[in-house]
Amino acid sequence: MASHGMCGGLSEAKEATEEVHEICRGMKVHAELKAGKTFEVFTAESFRTQCVAGANYFIKVHVGGDEHVHLRVYDGGELELTDMQHPKSQADLIEYF
Repeated sequence: MASHGMCGGLSEAKEATEEVHEICRGMKVHAELKAGKTFEVFTAESFRTQCVAGANYFIKVHVGGDEHVHLRVYDGGELELTDMQHPKSQADLIEYF
């Protein structure tokens, strides 16, 4: 069993919290720029975290229909969208990227 306190590893996937919804809202415009399109829906569903100098959030976001994207957001005092995977499906697990 991986320890939650272990730095470097990803936490278990959890349902999106209010904090994660807030992060997601702040990242929508950045995600749209990366994807080159506008998302009608942009709702965080679940997330995993990675303890680094700050924290990485890996967030599964519903963007309408059956489509999802995975965001990697770095929180080192300020939030930054560092990477995004798309398109993803509801069934895709959040993995490190």
